[in-house]
This record gives sequence, C-alpha cells and structure tokens, in this order.
Amino acid sequence: MPKLSILVPIFNVEKYLDECLNSLAKQTLKDVEVICINDGSTDGSSNILQRYAKKYTNFTVINKKNSGYGDSMNQGLKKATGEYIGIVESDDFIEPNAFEELYKLAIKTSADIVKANYFYHSEAGDEIHEVVKNQKLNTPLSISDNPSILLEEPSIWSAIYRRDFLNKNKIRFRTTPGASYQDTGFHFKSFCAAKRIVYTKKAYLHYRTDNANSSVKSLEKVNYIVGEYAEIEKYIGNLDLSKEAIYTLQVAKFGAYHWNLQRLPKTLAVKFAKTIKAEFKTTRESDLLQKKYFPSHYWIALQLILHFSPQFYCSILSIRKRLKAK
Repeated sequence: MPKLSILVPIFNVEKYLDECLNSLAKQTLKDVEVICINDGSTDGSSNILQRYAKKYTNFTVINKKNSGYGDSMNQGLKKATGEYIGIVESDDFIEPNAFEELYKLAIKTSADIVKANYFYHSEAGDEIHEVVKNQKLNTPLSISDNPSILLEEPSIWSAIYRRDFLNKNKIRFRTTPGASYQDTGFHFKSFCAAKRIVYTKKAYLHYRTDNANSSVKSLEKVNYIVGEYAEIEKYIGNLDLSKEAIYTLQVAKFGAYHWNLQRLPKTLAVKFAKTIKAEFKTTRESDLLQKKYFPSHYWIALQLILHFSPQFYCSILSIRKRLKAK
C-alpha cells in the first residue's frame, strides 16, 4: 500500500500541466502513486501525460471519454490504493515537501482529514490565503463540536483524506455531466462525516487564479450548486450531527449562493434569486433558519430576498456594483 495516492483530473490543460506534474514528481514523500485521469482531452495534454508515465514508474494514466469532473474523480478514487488521498488540480502546483508533511501530521494524529492553507497564484506572484484561521492546530476536531468549520470554503485540494474513511462513509463525487461545483458536495460530506479533522497553518498548494477556462468562472453553471447542496443535506440526514452544525450548514449554503448571486449579470441574477427565495422559504418552514448563526449582512440579505421580489434585491446589488466601480 502506498502512503498516498495523488489524484489529478485533467481536461485540455496543456498550458499548465507540465508545471503541475513536475511538482508531483519532485515530492519528497517517495512512496506515493500519482493517478492522472484524462477526461477526453483534445489538446496536447495526452502527449504530456504519456511522457510522464514513461519517465516515472509511480505515474498512472486513466484515459477515458469526456464524462466530467465528478466521474473523473470517482474513477481516480476507485483506482487509488494509498493510505491517504491527495488532490491536485491540473492547472495548480504544489510545494515539494507538501505531502510528506501532511502525511506525517495525519499519521501522528490518526486524522481522517488534514487541512492546510494555500496560495493564490497568478503571473503577479503568490499570496497566502488563510482557510485555517481560528481553528485549533495539530489536534483532532469534529463538526459537531466545532460547527464553524462548515463556514470554510470548500478547497478540497488543500487537504488529504484517509482512504478507508472515504470508502467506509461512501463519500464520492456527483457525476452530473458538464456540471460545476462538484467539489462542494465532496467537501461537506467528508467534513461532516469525519471524527478527526486536523489543521495546520502551513500553505503548500498554489491555486491558479488566472486560468480563464476554470469551471468556477462559468456563470451559466451556477444552478449546479443547488444540486450539490441538495445531495449534501440528504447525506447528512444519516449522520448524527448537532443542531448547531445543521443550522450552520444553512449559513454556509446561503453564503455560497449569495457569492454566486453577486457575480451574475442582472438577468441571470434575478433567475437565481428566485431559486434562492423558493429554497430558503422551505428551509424557514422547516425551522432551520436561526438568526444567531448568521453574520448580520447575510441575515439582512436573506430577509430582503425572502420578503421582497428577486428583481428588487438584484437592483440593490446592481446599484452596489456601480458604486464600487466608481
């Protein structure tokens, strides 16, 4: 059994792929397998993958027809044999000591998940992004005891996951073809199921912010996030979570919805605001909206959406955008 399996989902990313794979080939943790899942790339990615597979015996390539990110990741998880799972997106890259240090911390603490900070990366350079803020470090935590963990952004590639924990809890990705946000479901399911989440302040992964083809930038795919949260809520219904954790998840969901709402052009924003209003009306009727768990600006925004027309709230957002642009 390798110590770690690193999953690399790939689709038409030849511009960045060499830098990504080279960073994995240089890992100081030697007992690792690198599983590259080629999702029907039509550019030069296949040739790059073939070159690395020939040069490095621990590199494996899965070539398949294009079926989307979720299916790619599930095929990688099925193929993986490592004690822990790491994820590196094919337009990102990672520090040479990353997986050695994360793995050592995981073994020392018997962690289900080890979570780290990461860097925002662009041609202008690197800037550390702190996902890990007020959490206790180097000691096991869980969602029920620390529900504020749910308010973290779902950066699944700044963590490693114990493979038998993922398998035991049947944690996999949604496989909706052409979808986006499929990392959201994986993040929340794994963190809600985990009994031992361990944090480190160190940053290792360089997350590229200047890739114009990144799926998160596709505004037309925003509604896929609704399906992700529907599956998350279905999944956690079978877990023994505290009420505080369930209430906090609603805050996280609204935060994700509102972030997307703010970046949409007004026509798409109004349409998405209608979806938000209908969903959170149902949530309110289920008595899952608790004001004390919401930051005040989120609570005010939610009340405006619930009590006024979507067009009215989106007009407010448009005015704010114009004022900020001045």
